[in-house]
Amino acid sequence: MGVLVGTCYTPAVADLPLFLAFLAAASILTVTPGVDTAMVLRTATVDGRRPAILAGLGITVGCLIWGGAVSLGLGALLKASELAYTIVKIVGAAYLCWLGAKLLIAPRTALDPGQAAPPAGGDAFIRGLLTNLLNPKIGVFYVTFLPQFVPAHIDVARYSFFLACVHVLLTLIWFAALIAAAMPLGRLLRRPSAIRRLDRLTGGVFIAFGIKLATSSAR
Repeated sequence: MGVLVGTCYTPAVADLPLFLAFLAAASILTVTPGVDTAMVLRTATVDGRRPAILAGLGITVGCLIWGGAVSLGLGALLKASELAYTIVKIVGAAYLCWLGAKLLIAPRTALDPGQAAPPAGGDAFIRGLLTNLLNPKIGVFYVTFLPQFVPAHIDVARYSFFLACVHVLLTLIWFAALIAAAMPLGRLLRRPSAIRRLDRLTGGVFIAFGIKLATSSAR
């Protein structure tokens, strides 16, 4: 990891123990089950590899946007302003609950074009992107977690964005592993009853995370 042009900090290896500590902590947080993992797993097992990849890309693009926003000060605003945090939180919770309600009320029973085709790639990408962008806890997480791993005398904003990029890379690796593991399982879960149960299970997970988000605080 070389020096980034135009920045005022040295490579991550300038403080290798601190960077390795970040990798360990970020890896554990990445594989901790959450709504992102649930979305990628469900998309991979029911809709197939390409929609799952696009959903994962949407999620990670959302992480990059949050990382950039944190470096520009938006994360600090969300942490400091109860009103700003609440607005984004409620919109995000409502979106998750809406996704979950759709899956609970109208679960699919087939994937053939005559009944219920898999979502278009663009839809999967947008769904992943919005799920992440409308979760203000990502911004608050970045603004509170990343600075702990910034070496002394380093530009905090720029280096925090670099760490956010590393976190995105770890997330992409995790999603790739999930998709690879889910594909054989997906062939077994494409029976009508299995699809219906998986949709309802995922819908319940989304609603649970939506309620959790709605009742959370920035601190």
